[in-house]
Amino acid sequence: MTTLPTDLETVGRLVLAAVLGYVIGLERESAGQAAGERTHALVALGSAAFALLSITAFPGSDTSRVAAGVVTGLGFLGAGTILKGEDTRVRGLTTAAGIWAVGAVGLAIGSGRYVIGLTTAVIAGVVLLSERFLRIGDRLAHRRSVRNAEDVTQR
Repeated sequence: MTTLPTDLETVGRLVLAAVLGYVIGLERESAGQAAGERTHALVALGSAAFALLSITAFPGSDTSRVAAGVVTGLGFLGAGTILKGEDTRVRGLTTAAGIWAVGAVGLAIGSGRYVIGLTTAVIAGVVLLSERFLRIGDRLAHRRSVRNAEDVTQR
């Protein structure tokens, strides 16, 4: 049986989860997305709180049930950020995935699995920032437009 976290460790887990969610949300905010730093911080905080509650309030119970509920709930929350525009382009998918990822960060930190939580947060941050620095999407869009223009001129 695992030992319950102290009050200080509980507070530390909640603060760390919220800070990691906030940092990840900063990227979404700077990208002009609807779900920004506050949303991501609250998702991570809530996930950590649910993890802590499942461990401390219900000792000896199946804590995986709470985690499964959090994952499902975040799926619904993330779905609310996904929109299909008139141009048939889907928007908000990355933000939805980010919400889901910070939920995992919160669950990991709340459960005391710091390495998993921190590593997930770092990888999520790198993935979100990679587009901004590498501009792969812009390069691919440019190639598509060049190909489309060539196709039109060849017809």
